[in-house]
Amino acid sequence: MVQNVAGILPELEPEDFHLLSGVEQGMRFSEWVKREKLPEFSRLTKENVDYRIDRCLDYDLIERNTIQYEGYRLKFEGYDALALHAFAERETIEGFGSSLGVGKESDVFEVQSYKPMALKFHREGFTNFREVMRERDYTTDKDHVSWLYTARKAAEREYEALEAVYPDVAVPQPIDQNRHAIVMEKIDGVELSRTKLKDEQVVPVLRLLLEEMSEAYTHGRVHADMSEYNVFVDESGVTIFDWPQSIPTDHENAEEFLERDVENVVSYFQRKYPQLLPEAVDSAALADAVAAGDDGGIRTALE
Repeated sequence: MVQNVAGILPELEPEDFHLLSGVEQGMRFSEWVKREKLPEFSRLTKENVDYRIDRCLDYDLIERNTIQYEGYRLKFEGYDALALHAFAERETIEGFGSSLGVGKESDVFEVQSYKPMALKFHREGFTNFREVMRERDYTTDKDHVSWLYTARKAAEREYEALEAVYPDVAVPQPIDQNRHAIVMEKIDGVELSRTKLKDEQVVPVLRLLLEEMSEAYTHGRVHADMSEYNVFVDESGVTIFDWPQSIPTDHENAEEFLERDVENVVSYFQRKYPQLLPEAVDSAALADAVAAGDDGGIRTALE
């Protein structure tokens, strides 16, 4: 489990960040960065590198390998520290709060700025690197792919998607992005999977969710990972989050992914509220209505 490094950030010195950045730079070319390369990558003297290595090891920000040669690589804590340092220098965040959620591929924390916000660290590739490399198309054209690259690309893709659809689609407002981390609006509400809707709310909420997916399609995006775990529900409506796997609508498989998203959402509502929805819904026709922005077609398919 990755540890929260916010508490040690004030204890780190500028040269510590130079060392961490140097290891990050070296990891573009190999999994383990040779010790003799670190002065070049970090722009520190050899003596300073020696001192900073010991400090970063003590803070558990890097790890050492001595099997074939002496090499170093960042731990996720070190990558977190670099992203947090960048956000602090930009004055994006002023304080670090409690955990909002820990998942298989991300950790989310509350952070302070001019108002409470959410900070999401992407963890793709940390525990299931080979699987991620197979599934995520942004890793297929690289000879050497580290988990840093995989996590950073996931954050970049999610931030790009949020910027593309906000504010016309109900998603968290994107604020800033650095490396594998995104600062975004903190959303209140309850995860759809843990929400018990009243009978009279079921069809309107499903319809609203499909209409938001339709608006996203109009803005050129398909979520491509829609489920009851990626939706918050509150009194004002729904909010769709977790967009790192989203694809543009001109992607060759966009229609297929949209139909799968529609089927996932409708199937969830059918399982949880079977008495309130038709037993059979034509997912392909409903996906066509979503893509066309046909609100009437969406309503008809759910009757």
